[in-house]
Amino acid sequence: QDQLVESGGGLVQPGGSLRLSCAASGFTLDYIVIGWFRQAPGKEREAISCISRSGAATYYADSVKDRFTISRDNAKNTAYLKMSSLKAEDTAVYYCATARLYCPAKSEVSRYTRWGQGTQVTVSS
Repeated sequence: QDQLVESGGGLVQPGGSLRLSCAASGFTLDYIVIGWFRQAPGKEREAISCISRSGAATYYADSVKDRFTISRDNAKNTAYLKMSSLKAEDTAVYYCATARLYCPAKSEVSRYTRWGQGTQVTVSS
């Protein structure tokens, strides 16, 4: 059964770091675009990062740019989101998702066809 599983979430103090993982099973991440999203309580889902099939191109929302780093290890069939300088407003459930060909624009979220179940990140002192 094809699935994506996120892990690495938890409670962290402001200014701290976490690394989220997105592991694929039942299919290969080779030649697949990977995106990260988050949704805070009472807010809309926000696309925060995407990495191209080769890993050569990465994209970030302004809200996380220069603090978050997306990467992938196709040999491990896993993608990562390294989060640094975390703020209270980064508190959310974080999801990874996959798409074909190229990183979708904000208006093309429907191109993501596989989603993980999410992992909670809470930034609090």
